[in-house]
Amino acid sequence: MSATIVPEAEAGGAAAVRRNFWRGVWRVMRRKPSRMAGAVILAVFAFMGIFGPMLYPDPLPRDTSALYAPPSLRHPFGTDFEGTDVLALVVTGSRYVLLTAVVTAVITVVVGAGVGLFAGFRRGRWDTVLMRFTDMKLTIPGLPLLLVLSTVWKFTGAVEMGLVLGLLGWGGVARAVRSQTLSLRERGFIEAARGLGLSTTHIVGRELLPGMAPYIAMNALIAVTGAVYAQVGLFFLGVLPFEANNWGVMLNLAVFGGGALTTTAALPYLLAPLLAILLLTLGIVLVVDAMDEIFNPRLREE
Repeated sequence: MSATIVPEAEAGGAAAVRRNFWRGVWRVMRRKPSRMAGAVILAVFAFMGIFGPMLYPDPLPRDTSALYAPPSLRHPFGTDFEGTDVLALVVTGSRYVLLTAVVTAVITVVVGAGVGLFAGFRRGRWDTVLMRFTDMKLTIPGLPLLLVLSTVWKFTGAVEMGLVLGLLGWGGVARAVRSQTLSLRERGFIEAARGLGLSTTHIVGRELLPGMAPYIAMNALIAVTGAVYAQVGLFFLGVLPFEANNWGVMLNLAVFGGGALTTTAALPYLLAPLLAILLLTLGIVLVVDAMDEIFNPRLREE
């Protein structure tokens, strides 16, 4: 009887911890209206990326009699040079951009945090080897390498693009996580865990990782913005094939094909994707402001 009660008690305790955590998150987000606004903005973009393309037919309808039509109730951001609704282009192009950004953030955080935690905790030979490899990777200029890769790899899918950007961007996270790991590993609670004979996996996963959760979460969100800027920049420069609609393609066509910098007719076509990027960045910045309080129990309860 007692053997079955213990697992049930542990499960109940874990459920209570999760409930308290999410209540604390809700409390932290409500303290500042700006944080709630950031969460709403990110939720809107998440919905747009997942369900947005389903709201429009494929291919998007064109109205050849309304080329570069001005903003109206029917076309809030006007139309492009083919008579396609600009808002529809922004919404349908968000999936490629956001999927790439999420894949990049996941790879950056997982690889960077994993390397940093392992190197900082084990130290010695492993630390030396991993950090030398990280330093070598940090010396490789990202944009020129992407330009070179684009000549041999067409990046036809968002996952491929996210994979490359993630593998190029984890070095800084690894360095920073290692520094924090070196500081935390000398704390009393880590020494106590070692004295109890707990495994390295347990110490890293249960003792070290929660203390660095705010920093890792911030880096994940920052990696999203970095990935958006990188891929939009590559498409804007025209070094990647226009096989999928996204915000970078819109900027390229607006500037180099529509003359948005010389005529006001194409200006909404240029400003719409820029506004989407600005709002996404704003939402991330507002949510990052709450990360420290979310992952710090004492700050959550204040």
